[in-house]
Amino acid sequence: MGQLVKVAKVDEVPQGQAKVVEVNGLAIAIFNAGGNFFASGSVCPHEDGPLGEGVLDGDVVVCPWHGFDFDLKNGEGLVDPELKVPVYPVKVEGSDIYVETP
Repeated sequence: MGQLVKVAKVDEVPQGQAKVVEVNGLAIAIFNAGGNFFASGSVCPHEDGPLGEGVLDGDVVVCPWHGFDFDLKNGEGLVDPELKVPVYPVKVEGSDIYVETP
């Protein structure tokens, strides 16, 4: 099991948006998909686009640069299954958001 780290407050990540945080040297995007929180790497593996600035479609994030999309539950690429983003377990306790990092 990894380390559970407090990364944000629930009200800091509006519904349908993301917040990029740094945890132990990792840039992690925290997404609010309809009140469900997800965490993934903040860089698109296609061409290093800013995935944390992507558009949410349910629990899928679409990179703003070239439209590559990733399932936030497992990190799998939907446009190109060869591409994946790291995903991290999220826990919400009260108004605090925690991410488990390796």
